[in-house]
Amino acid sequence: MIQEKGTISIHTENIFPIIKKFLYSDNEIFLRELVSNAVDASQKIKRLASLGEYKGELGELKVSVALDKEAKTITISDIGIGMTADEIKKYINQVAFSGATEFMEKFKEAKDANEIIGKFGLGFYSAFMVADKVEINTFSYQEGAEPARWICDGSTSFEIVAGDRKTRGSDIILHINEESVEFLEEFKLKEILKKYGQFLPIPIQFGMRTESIPDGEDEEGKPKYKDVEVENIINNTTPIWTKAPSESTDEDYLNFYRELYPFSEEPLFWIHLNVDYPFNLTGVLYFPKVKNELELQRNKIKLFSRQVFITDEVKDIVPEFLMLMHGVIDSPDIPLNVSRSFLQADGNVKKINSYITRKVADKLSELFKEDRKAFEEKWQDIGLFIKYGMVSDEKFYDRAKDFVLLANVKKEYYTLPEYAEKVKVEQTNKEGNVVYFYTNDAGKQHTFIANAEKKSYDVLLMDGPLDNHFISQLEQKLEKTSLKRIDSDVLDKLIEKDINIENILNEEESKTVKELFDKAINKTSMNVEVTGLSPNEMPVTVTMDEFMRRMKDMAKMGGGGMMGFYGNLPDNYKVTVNGNHKLIKRMLETTDEEVQKRLARQAFDLAMLSQGMLIGADLTAFVERSVAMID
Repeated sequence: MIQEKGTISIHTENIFPIIKKFLYSDNEIFLRELVSNAVDASQKIKRLASLGEYKGELGELKVSVALDKEAKTITISDIGIGMTADEIKKYINQVAFSGATEFMEKFKEAKDANEIIGKFGLGFYSAFMVADKVEINTFSYQEGAEPARWICDGSTSFEIVAGDRKTRGSDIILHINEESVEFLEEFKLKEILKKYGQFLPIPIQFGMRTESIPDGEDEEGKPKYKDVEVENIINNTTPIWTKAPSESTDEDYLNFYRELYPFSEEPLFWIHLNVDYPFNLTGVLYFPKVKNELELQRNKIKLFSRQVFITDEVKDIVPEFLMLMHGVIDSPDIPLNVSRSFLQADGNVKKINSYITRKVADKLSELFKEDRKAFEEKWQDIGLFIKYGMVSDEKFYDRAKDFVLLANVKKEYYTLPEYAEKVKVEQTNKEGNVVYFYTNDAGKQHTFIANAEKKSYDVLLMDGPLDNHFISQLEQKLEKTSLKRIDSDVLDKLIEKDINIENILNEEESKTVKELFDKAINKTSMNVEVTGLSPNEMPVTVTMDEFMRRMKDMAKMGGGGMMGFYGNLPDNYKVTVNGNHKLIKRMLETTDEEVQKRLARQAFDLAMLSQGMLIGADLTAFVERSVAMID
């Protein structure tokens, strides 16, 4: 009979308080660690059988998690390889610490529970985060082995006695402490099992569930049913990323997405990742429908290691812009007990990051080339995603510049080279630079767009939350090209040609007109300028300088530095008075100052109205004045 008592070789009396207190905030990972160990034990016996080193019956390999609220225990059972008493001493008792001093020094630097567990081999000992006593009841697969039971009460003392298990495998019995009674709730335990074990490769059974099955017919010949209890298996042992792409249909990929995100809209398309050199990686990444708002639904990519869930905080593995994607990544090269510092420093992680970026770009390029029309139809959903990638990742920009699309207000789509060709004749200024016009609000800026179209100019629609950054990037990348918002100045100033329209007003008349408008407007933020424009242009135009407006818009999105400086400056507008318009001539012809002031204010308010800037009391006064003028 086995009978032994001893002390766990960890060279320090204070390891268990550290486990219990320091790791308390992450205490749910005890279940991940213990269930993963049970899965490993099951896979090892399967492997030994395949190699002919185990001749017995494998049986139905599964891991069972049982809850006994009355006894306050959680039991994790498997029919894996089991352990002998000697193996318990080797793998359980001799925790690999070189000494208490070294441990305590390293412990001070640890950032989270995973780092402690991963660095110091504490996977099994995470059980003591929630239990004040742990038992192992085990029976090794080895011929002639005897069952053994290990008992430890959370101190460094242990006891090994004869076990009573009759079949191969192990039971880990946790006697839950008073601080962790939340784990004795069935819904809580099931939630954690689902989180970490949803796709484990060995079936995970948690309790029983009731199912109705056919049970013959009644006297009238109608089918009868009876309720039976069946095992409640909580995981999918062969998730789609473990299969070859050729083995799965589109419906399979969609079903898997529904399994991951049951209340989400269906994805646009997906990428199946499968690489074994220079690192091992599998997974499926989905392109969700991303609308024109920067509601980045982060933490939607789940990281696994051999089908064990690790984390959904993958920003050190996946490039920032790909955080918009959904799906799973599985890499055995990433340890189960991964830490932030590991992810940031590991060479394989950096390679995975680059590989995923390239695969995403290749998939988008393939979709664009295979069916451009379908690609254009999806642009509203994927445009934000692609632009985000281009402004945040230089390598992605280099790949995406061939399939990124520019959309104009007529809903026509062009690649960058196509658009350059479209506008180069009409929209090249006298210095040989091409000007791209854009609007961020086609309804509000309709007057300016209509004037541009009269001159055969094209106007791009740039109304996305990232378009300010995208515009700046295009100006840096495209040679001799600038982008100007259609309402940032009068058209003749936005794109200066060799044609010069003279102001029919002389210097004295221009000065008089400026003074009239300054008095009528009476706002220091409005800087009046009288110039010569086409008589068909508006009598007055209110604009904000392109550079200043762009800096202010970026500042609103949280830009610091100089953008923040510009964002804090008061708004200043340019009021361009068209000296060639007949209204201005009429103002000069009348001698009634009140009429002059009323006409000037009306023309200014019309300009403000066209910009959507006429509000409050000014809008009320404009309406009343308009009614009076009609009368």
